[in-house]
Amino acid sequence: MMDVQEAIKNAPLFAQLSKKDIKTLASTLNERSFPAGTVIIEKGKPGVGFFIIASGSATVTVAGNRVRSLKAGDHFGEVALIDDGPRMAEVTAETDLECYALAAWQFRPFVQDHPDVAWALMQSLVKRIVRDAKSDDEI
Repeated sequence: MMDVQEAIKNAPLFAQLSKKDIKTLASTLNERSFPAGTVIIEKGKPGVGFFIIASGSATVTVAGNRVRSLKAGDHFGEVALIDDGPRMAEVTAETDLECYALAAWQFRPFVQDHPDVAWALMQSLVKRIVRDAKSDDEI
């Protein structure tokens, strides 16, 4: 598994962070491992963390339908932390998965202190909305 600073640098969401900010974020992240087949996030449950994938892959499903695959550098779990609502999808480890996690109470202050990360989060969410809308049109 790549080290925490390398995982942060590998995530497009954090591309604008300075070396100092990467070190700060790295010091707050916790390493988490999930065996293949583990449900990491359950739809309808409260959001308690944000995850950056360091290695492995995961699948995002909604109502039993696969909506996307995630790999190293991808992130998940932010929507429930932003809207304080329940999880909107299920995320399952497709392979053994190594992640770095940020607790909900650490997520908001970090994003508020780093406007570039807030902007990147908005761009990421908009891309998902557009992609999902196109998928709905194809049905």
